[in-house]
Amino acid sequence: MNLADLRLNYQKGELHEQHVHPDPFAQFATWFKEAQASQLNEPNAMFLSTISTSGRPSGRIVLLKTVDHGFSFFTNYESRKGQDLAFSSQASITFFWGELERQIRIEGHVEKLSVELSTAYFHSRPRESQLGAWVSEQSSRVSREELEKRYAELTEQYEGKTIPKPDHWGGYRLVPDYFEFWQGRPSRLHDRVVYDAREKEGWECYRVAP
Repeated sequence: MNLADLRLNYQKGELHEQHVHPDPFAQFATWFKEAQASQLNEPNAMFLSTISTSGRPSGRIVLLKTVDHGFSFFTNYESRKGQDLAFSSQASITFFWGELERQIRIEGHVEKLSVELSTAYFHSRPRESQLGAWVSEQSSRVSREELEKRYAELTEQYEGKTIPKPDHWGGYRLVPDYFEFWQGRPSRLHDRVVYDAREKEGWECYRVAP
């Protein structure tokens, strides 16, 4: 297998900084709607990158659930990503829509959602997912048999009852100060348009080299 030969010539679109929306959230909404219209599998899947107390980076796919002044997802607060975020609130998320030859990178700080918002979302989930939040001590060692036993016990315990939200489970919101919209282009001269609010008030929009 020659990995060097795995190469695509991107040519499905282009992106000009003069034509994008001045608000990066609006630009994100436009691209996200186009991803949905293209019937991509889970267009809300995003790669969340965090850093541990030892400086070790880690990443995983999580699902975007809401967008307001930030990008929200839900998880176990005691998981590895939860522990990382308790150490450092700085994180990034990345969307990659290969079929559209597009990528969006978003950086910023992460804050916890309110208990009220987390509880409301928890009760909107399928009952099986609610039970799963109680069953899994996420990122800890476990056997399949232990998980199945715990699931069966909780299914019986909460039969006919409302399942409460665990204290260790809830939402986070990444509040961005940096966006990068990437559109694949021929000859690897990709379009990269940045919105940057790290050094000044408001969003500065500019192009960076591919």
